[in-house]
Amino acid sequence: MAHDLHDRLLVIDTHVDIPWPNGPDFTEIGPRCVDLPKVKRGGVGAVCFAAYVPQGRRDAVGNDEARRRALGMLDMIAAMGRAEGAVLADSADAIEAAHRDGNFAVIPAVENGTALGGDLAVLDDFAARGVRYITLTHNGHNALADAAIPRADLGDNAAEHGGLSVLGRQAVARMNELGILIDVSHTAKTSMMQAVAASRTPVLASHSCARALCDHPRNLDDEQLVALRDSGGLIQITMVSAFLKRGAKPSDIGVGAIADHVDYVIERIGVDHVGIGTDFDGGGGVTGYMHAGQTPALTDELIGRGYDEAALAKIWGGNFLRVLRQAEAARG
Repeated sequence: MAHDLHDRLLVIDTHVDIPWPNGPDFTEIGPRCVDLPKVKRGGVGAVCFAAYVPQGRRDAVGNDEARRRALGMLDMIAAMGRAEGAVLADSADAIEAAHRDGNFAVIPAVENGTALGGDLAVLDDFAARGVRYITLTHNGHNALADAAIPRADLGDNAAEHGGLSVLGRQAVARMNELGILIDVSHTAKTSMMQAVAASRTPVLASHSCARALCDHPRNLDDEQLVALRDSGGLIQITMVSAFLKRGAKPSDIGVGAIADHVDYVIERIGVDHVGIGTDFDGGGGVTGYMHAGQTPALTDELIGRGYDEAALAKIWGGNFLRVLRQAEAARG
């Protein structure tokens, strides 16, 4: 019965990394946490695949390398969307249409605003390639904003901009105009709160957890959760074990730890403001849920805690589709 319910849901995972520059064939079962056979087995209807750019030096060479890497990764993501049984989905309607047609939706995203190389014009290129959100920072400050975790090896101070830079505020405004969601995972609290205040559309944390349950700088505290709620946005609970429980390894915890964070967020800000962003193939995974094929295990856990189909539909995809549509409607 539980698996019948899971199969009726449009399950959207909002953050998964891709191999770069080479990796196994996405269409075949392999060592990655997420490939086409595993998502089909696990009843996953859509995934946001991130073009992840690590934070490097912000000089002409570093900026060019960051842009080139992001565009190359987006080309790879587009190719994944051309696989048999998959489609590249650049809108909420396209995601739902793919699900109705029995296809898997590949959703492009960019992780780390350093991918712009300091040039806001690159945002238009990203939008043309179907990018649905951009994570403002990764580990280390960049030209847009301060990060939650500074990089001493890059010369980071505790705070460089005091939150968003002038360029960062301009980027938020342009992303609003293009219908691209602002993702505040990895940002410093100052950056996150300023992004919420500056954005005309709901703000997303694509892969984060609740700091009240795990005191880690990557997690969001109660003030940040309330700010997300008030913006109409949401936090997508991630599965990096150390974000779920301080110092934990994947073997130390199971799906109950993920559900604990879902419970906490719902108690604080409501079921309309939470979802799941696994960070599979980027460090995500817990005992019993180490790859996309095991996704029903989390649904089973949530059902056991009393969540009905309407709530599960919101958690697994409905909330993300809502904020995506709000971003799309605000395009100017």
